[in-house]
Amino acid sequence: MAHFPYLGEFLSVLAALIWAVSVVLFRMSGRQVAPLALNFFKNIVSFVLLVATMLILRQGLVRNVPLADYALLALSGVLGIAIADTLFFKSLNIVGAGLSQVVSLAYSPFVILFSFAFIGERLTPADIAGALLILLSILITTGHKPPPGITRHDLHKGIGLSTLSVALMAIGIVLAKPVLDRSPVIWATTVRLIAGLAVLIGVAIVSPKHRYLWKTLRPSPSWKVTVPAAVLGAYVAMIVWIAGMKFTQASTASILNQTSAVFVLPIAAVVLKEAITARKLLAVGMAIAGVVLVTLI
Repeated sequence: MAHFPYLGEFLSVLAALIWAVSVVLFRMSGRQVAPLALNFFKNIVSFVLLVATMLILRQGLVRNVPLADYALLALSGVLGIAIADTLFFKSLNIVGAGLSQVVSLAYSPFVILFSFAFIGERLTPADIAGALLILLSILITTGHKPPPGITRHDLHKGIGLSTLSVALMAIGIVLAKPVLDRSPVIWATTVRLIAGLAVLIGVAIVSPKHRYLWKTLRPSPSWKVTVPAAVLGAYVAMIVWIAGMKFTQASTASILNQTSAVFVLPIAAVVLKEAITARKLLAVGMAIAGVVLVTLI
C-alpha cells in the first residue's frame, strides 16, 4: 500500500462520514429498540455480512497465527463491541446524536494515551495540547441545555456513559493494533465481532428479557431503519475504520475518526431536528483545533 500515500488518513475520514450517518440512523432506531437489543441485532447483521464477505474473498477464519493474536482480537471485541456499543446506544438515547458525537471526541485522547502506554507510539507536546483541547470541548457539553424531556442529571449520566463507552472502545482497538498491522482487515474484523457477539448471545440466553432480544431478529417495521443502520454502522464503517487504523498510526486514525462530530451536526439537524447551538459549535471547533494540533504539527 506504499503507493497510496495517506491511505490510512483518507479511510479514517471516510469512516467518520459513514459513522455520522449511522449515528443518526441508530438514534432513530433507539426510539423503537432498546440499547442491548439494538446492539445484538446490528452485530447479527454484521456477522452475516462479514461471513459472506470472507466466503466471497475465499478467506478462512482459522489462520496460522499465535493464539495471542486471537486473544487480543477477542478481548478487543468484547470491550469495544459487546460492552462499549451497548453503553453508546444507551447514551445516544439520552443525549441525542449531536451531543453524543461531541462527547465521543474523548476517543482520541484515550487512544493517544493508551497507544503511548501500551504500544509505544510517539507522544509529542502537540498531541498533549490537542488532547487537552478535545477534553475541554467535552467539558463544555456538560453545561449544555438538556434535550426536551431530559433532566440535567440524565444529561450528565448520558455523557458519563458515552465517555466510558469510548474509553473501552479505545483501549480495545489499541490492544488489537499490533495484530491489525500484520493481519487481513476482514479476518481481524470478523474475529473481533465473533467475540463480542458471543458475549451478547450469552446475555440473550440468560437474560430475563431474552425473548425481547431474539424478537428483534424477526422482520418488523423497525427494520426500515435498523437494517440500514446496522449495515452502515456495524459493517461498512467498521471495516473502513479498522482499515484506517491498520494503514496509519492508531493515534492519527483516532483523531481523524472524530471528524464525525462535524458531519453529524448538520445531518442530525436536518433529519432529527436537533438544534445546532453555539455551545455545540464551540465544542466542535475546539475539538477540530485539537485535530489540527495532533495531525499537522
